[in-house]
Amino acid sequence: MRRLSRHVGSTIFAAIAVALLVLVGLDSVGAIIDQTADISRNYHFSDVLIYVGTLMPSRIYEYMPFASLIGCLIGLGLLATNSEVIVMRAAGVSPLRIVGFVLQPVMLFIMFSMVIGEYFSPYLDQLAEGRRGYLLKGESAQDSTSGPWNREGNEFMHFNAVFPGGVVYGVTRYRFNDDRQIEEASFSSRATFNATESYWVEENVSVTRFLDNSTETEKLVTRRWDSELTPGVLSLNILPADSLSMEALYNYIRYLRLQNTDTAGYEVAFWRKVLQPLIILGLVLIGISFVFGPLRDSTMGFRIFIGVVVGVSFRILQDMLGPLSIVFEFPPLMAVLAPILFCVVVGLYLLKRSG
Repeated sequence: MRRLSRHVGSTIFAAIAVALLVLVGLDSVGAIIDQTADISRNYHFSDVLIYVGTLMPSRIYEYMPFASLIGCLIGLGLLATNSEVIVMRAAGVSPLRIVGFVLQPVMLFIMFSMVIGEYFSPYLDQLAEGRRGYLLKGESAQDSTSGPWNREGNEFMHFNAVFPGGVVYGVTRYRFNDDRQIEEASFSSRATFNATESYWVEENVSVTRFLDNSTETEKLVTRRWDSELTPGVLSLNILPADSLSMEALYNYIRYLRLQNTDTAGYEVAFWRKVLQPLIILGLVLIGISFVFGPLRDSTMGFRIFIGVVVGVSFRILQDMLGPLSIVFEFPPLMAVLAPILFCVVVGLYLLKRSG
């Protein structure tokens, strides 16, 4: 039985790995083509490759559920085509036992994706976006078409590029009075965060102060900037919710609740992260049930087609229920859990019929 488990597991593992490689590879090629439109004197094709390569862990995390579904359809399909599934059933191996064989390599991919999504993707995504922003705009004047904005009291801030660890480039700050009249505008080429004493140090600062009937300018080599803005909070502003770690999302949701601010969008992203293992298991279960049931005698191409259709339909359903939970104010947890429960119920029903 152990040898049989290894054989099924290795087949499924290889099929998922190939499916993941193909999905991530195709998406990366599309990203490279899309990024070539931004190639300029400071942003070369090699920088495009570095940018896309740095975002690779995020793509692996994003496509892991679909790769697991398609990989199980391919792997079990190969075993069924070679009549190995029939032999296992004739030898007294139950469908549930075969499901257990399949889930062993799937669990490895689940753990791999969770580590990537929690510890690698957020840092590398910020690094990729920061490096790209620096190469495109660098320390030049503020470009409002891209880069994050932040407000603190009567002051508005814009950053050309944000790197992990508290390093930002192209910092533009506008300070207004209570009558919404501008009092001061400044630009610094770079700012670094002093984590020990919690303040920023700006470099190469140009300051313009707006007086009643005149303006006053000043040049500074460095300037201390006291602000409640931290690198952690800044990363929340530059990365989409799906790219943040579960810890960052949880802390930010608590912060928004203290500010009496709507948290539904971040809660949807948080529960998607938390329930990612169940999402993968639900899709894998429905994929296994298809091979034992409706797709038992289908061709490999048709199985892959069905896998793509199911995966895309699942993603569309997820993307629809997330915004709907915000509009109709039902729990974000239910918006994420409903497609998973649907896959589990359908999968168990088809497995029961095939048994």
